[in-house]
Amino acid sequence: MLTNREGKSVPQVSFRTRRDHHWIDLTSDDLFKGKTVVVFSLPGAFTPTCSSTHVPRYNQLATTFKKHGVDDVICISVNDAFVMNEWKREQQADNLRLLPDGNGHFSAGMGMLVDKQDLGFGKRSWRYSMLVKDGIIEKMFIEPDLPGDPFEVSDADTMLAHIAPGADKPLDVTVFTREGCEFCVRSKGMLNDAGIEFEEMVLNRDYSEANLRAVSGRSTVPGVFIDGEFIGGAEELERYLARDIAA
Repeated sequence: MLTNREGKSVPQVSFRTRRDHHWIDLTSDDLFKGKTVVVFSLPGAFTPTCSSTHVPRYNQLATTFKKHGVDDVICISVNDAFVMNEWKREQQADNLRLLPDGNGHFSAGMGMLVDKQDLGFGKRSWRYSMLVKDGIIEKMFIEPDLPGDPFEVSDADTMLAHIAPGADKPLDVTVFTREGCEFCVRSKGMLNDAGIEFEEMVLNRDYSEANLRAVSGRSTVPGVFIDGEFIGGAEELERYLARDIAA
């Protein structure tokens, strides 16, 4: 039976972390005392849902959480420090703290340690998220106790809606570029000046011309997409940003 611990203290444990070739132990008090913290926990590093959706969206919204009073956003998994450090690097999750609960002590104390031997995982954390203030759990979103790995309520958007209903969310922006393209440089500069974060896709490294034609209908760069809409190149982006400012 999965346990809702709202109103209770987080478990008092020590997390064995690794930084610059040194072991560093962090206690629950180090992480939670006097702070407002968003925590999300998941079954395992490098697993599909965790890597494709759970971590990336929390990483994207971390700055938004912090604008609304959150001091830290923590991801916890029953994995060792080496795995969690490598996963953070691979995910480019620089806005998050990825904590190894290698022995499952925190997950067990939360009542969230479950058996996944059928997958060869052994004991792992159930998927959930929570808002913790000064070590006290204010809110929990626990995935339903169903077979498999449900992912319905512990996502970043649900947590943000709880903390700050109606909060503005960052735009999803991708810029297709190529090396040596001055208009690409101009487009990236405009986005940076506007304070808009973006993902850059570089020709022959991240995509081919055929890929760009398939999604935009043309092969010229830059190709700017915002929230799923193809904006165009540098001139079109300039008009888009001017319209947004005027509005």
